[in-house]
Amino acid sequence: MTMTNAVVLIEAERDALSTLGGALADIEGVAEAYSVTGEWDFVAIVRVSDHEQLADVVTVGIGGISGVARTQTLVAFAAYSRHDLEALFSIGE
Repeated sequence: MTMTNAVVLIEAERDALSTLGGALADIEGVAEAYSVTGEWDFVAIVRVSDHEQLADVVTVGIGGISGVARTQTLVAFAAYSRHDLEALFSIGE
């Protein structure tokens, strides 16, 4: 089964900064949530079964939380890990 993976960048309203991380982590489909520095306040890693479910997680789940000012969603085309890359470069050794 192929999963749909996405990174969702989240800008929070100031009064939601202390509570938004926990609320994000409680959403079904959000695998991980991080508070971050820079232009965005939080990053959510979303892993779901299809694009329709991704749309629900982003628009209803994340977008429905009080204190979310805006989001930007980056859908992943391929996933890489150190393990995958080590296996790729060890072919023929």
